Amino acid sequence: MERVSFLHILRRTSQAGFILLVLLMPVFDILRYDTATRELYLLGRVWSLGLNEGILLDQSIHGATHVAVRFFLKAILPWLAVLSVFPLMGFLFGRFFCGWLCPEGALFELADFLNLKLLGRRSLYRRAHNEPDTASGNRLFYGLLTILLLVTIPPLIGLALTGYFVAPGTIWHQLTTLQFTTGVKAGIIGVTVYMFTTAIFLRHSFCKYVCAAGLMQMLFGWISPVSLRVRLDAGNLSRCTDCKRCEEVCFMGVKPRLPRRDINCVNCGECITACRRMIGGGEGLFSYGFGDPDRLPVVQGYGRRHA
Repeated sequence: MERVSFLHILRRTSQAGFILLVLLMPVFDILRYDTATRELYLLGRVWSLGLNEGILLDQSIHGATHVAVRFFLKAILPWLAVLSVFPLMGFLFGRFFCGWLCPEGALFELADFLNLKLLGRRSLYRRAHNEPDTASGNRLFYGLLTILLLVTIPPLIGLALTGYFVAPGTIWHQLTTLQFTTGVKAGIIGVTVYMFTTAIFLRHSFCKYVCAAGLMQMLFGWISPVSLRVRLDAGNLSRCTDCKRCEEVCFMGVKPRLPRRDINCVNCGECITACRRMIGGGEGLFSYGFGDPDRLPVVQGYGRRHA
């Protein structure tokens, strides 16, 4: 049995921690919009433009200027800051969020794991070039586990995410009495259908071609000269055993040994761990680094032999 690396444990911990944060933010009023009171809660306080009726009725230049400044500072500027988060993260860290924090990415990886145990491949449709050999002798157990997760996780997450629009206290009361309003029912059903569709049928194709946050990180990480990336040490290729383990662990279908970077890499670091484990000695072909990996030296013919 393979020993789990510290990097892998750290990534799983960060994914679990971020999922917990997303689920608890409405509970502690860190971020939510109450549709009943039409109030936005941010960091435990109601986020208001601070424009009372007296200010709005002031027709003077001073009053109009005050309204414009308040609207810019309390409405436009925060929204611009929110929109800049993923481009900025992509420019500095590439698709690190996708590989280390994204709740959907973690869900897709769980679906991959169960698929491998049940069918011997990640996809429902066909076997990919990089499928690892993970045949399971206990398909009944994993089949029952899959059914249990399918009937529990989507509704529970739907219930939790509805808290971004309905007061969590109200949801808890409805849960204990099993009397749900139309809005809460719509939230549970909508999230459940969405999770079924993406986790079962789309998975990482959603990450590659649909997810706006992922696409923004991909674009800005690609053009950035300073972004964090998994880098190939071309000078260390002589130690490669051609085991292809780095390709097998990549759920995004990237071939890490190719001397060109792949826009689908999410900086998860699984190839780093796999290579170091196979070569031994705590060293491998891959490592994290900031900057353009295409400036590294390229071994002639490597891509043809190992692609």
